[in-house]
Amino acid sequence: MAKKRYRLKKLAVFEAFVSILLLGILAWVLAIGLGYLREDPEVQPTVSEITADIPDHTQVLTTAAATEEPTETKKYSDFHIEGLPENNFKSSNFVTRNGYSFYTEDGRVTSIAGIDISEFQGDIDWEEVKAAGIDFAIIRIGARAYGNGTIVMDNRYEENLLAADAAGVKTGVYFFSQATSEWEAIEEAEVVIDAIAPFNITYPVVFDWEIIDESARTDEVSPSELADYCIAFCERIRNAGYTPMIYQNKGTVFYNLDIPRVADYDFWLAEYASKPTYPYEFQMWQYTGEGTVPGIDTTVDLNICFKDYSKN
Repeated sequence: MAKKRYRLKKLAVFEAFVSILLLGILAWVLAIGLGYLREDPEVQPTVSEITADIPDHTQVLTTAAATEEPTETKKYSDFHIEGLPENNFKSSNFVTRNGYSFYTEDGRVTSIAGIDISEFQGDIDWEEVKAAGIDFAIIRIGARAYGNGTIVMDNRYEENLLAADAAGVKTGVYFFSQATSEWEAIEEAEVVIDAIAPFNITYPVVFDWEIIDESARTDEVSPSELADYCIAFCERIRNAGYTPMIYQNKGTVFYNLDIPRVADYDFWLAEYASKPTYPYEFQMWQYTGEGTVPGIDTTVDLNICFKDYSKN
């Protein structure tokens, strides 16, 4: 009987061990299964995280550089304007990591990271945007309709200017123009000046005149006339104490704008590429319209600036 009780005891211990083991395996399987079912949001890296090792490890920069070729290289390869100041940027100093572009000198980032936004970005968590490493934002004030010429204010410009400034993001503004006369360009400038008077604007006030793909009231505007509108807007902005700037993509600049006449104004280049190929001076570069930034639910335009306007 003693030996039988001993065997039964051993059998009970073995069965208990097997039961515990099976329960452990079951718990592990359930945990794995729940892990697959749970939808954790993808965490976007911040600009600060992306650039964390840039100052000390320059060789890392080229490993994740974008591979696409600069746009329109062949189309504009022979374009040249005598006497127009050329930029001093070195192509090899432009680097891209995880979708963000930077300009570096001696292994250190010298460009300033920024975005431009409008009401179409919806609600923005500006504290999160700032924490992500974004230092400035160019915020839309309004636009002129390309059909009937009506001026429409951006529904969120006030809240965006206030919230961005409160979060420590430096702000400039832009107006989407469809001016067809100097008078209309001055009218747009006056609208902007009145709108931004209560706010802390330290970055440029931008004249954004663009060609519309479909039929528009601006279809017959000549390069000389467009230069007139740029000058009219920028001079009114300058006289009001702000820094004027002109925004254009490379194609519009070369074929629809008398560039030498507006060379004295700061320029914001739109060229979606891994490295800009525009040969002349520019102070800001918009390098993508499909960027992602923590705190913004939609895609957003990403920019870098080569001077800190807030110090002026």
